[in-house]
Amino acid sequence: MDSTGVGRLLNVVDVEATCWAGDQPPDEVSEIIEIGLTVVDLAAAERVARHRILVRPARSAVSQFCTELTGLTQREVDAGISFSEACQLLTVEHHARRRLWASWGDYDRHQFTRQCQAIRTPYPFGQHHTNAKAAFTQAYGLRKRPGMARALEIAGRRLEGRHHRGEDDAWNIAALVLHLLERGTWPDPP
Repeated sequence: MDSTGVGRLLNVVDVEATCWAGDQPPDEVSEIIEIGLTVVDLAAAERVARHRILVRPARSAVSQFCTELTGLTQREVDAGISFSEACQLLTVEHHARRRLWASWGDYDRHQFTRQCQAIRTPYPFGQHHTNAKAAFTQAYGLRKRPGMARALEIAGRRLEGRHHRGEDDAWNIAALVLHLLERGTWPDPP
């Protein structure tokens, strides 16, 4: 293992994006406004770092619905960094291209792909992504993939923080990763 933690450290990522109660307004697109990242040391089986990156939207505004869901306001995200800067921060400071990474489902991975393509900024992650929702579903033999809050209930854990807040959701998803690791059902790294 090198200093970036390749093979031992896992970046657990959860994003929040602009959203609306009804139809998306004309000329606006869903954009990442918060990136939550929890670093899990797979060898030590513990969460070792917690990060929050606020991202300033360029082609949309934070709706009242979005604020009610996430707690994020337009004023708060206006103080964030650009999406390109956030991707660079993930790459340089969090070694995102070299570390394994996971998210709850594929939404986060797809949202990064869409947004990076739309503004032609380099994708910050490597190829080794684990869909933690799929891993949890398989480990428990469930027919339907549960949401993160329901998975915490199934695992006998409590939700910490605010649901639909990227930093808190990444922390909770990391707890589920550790739960699966304890059970011996977290997928082995490639």
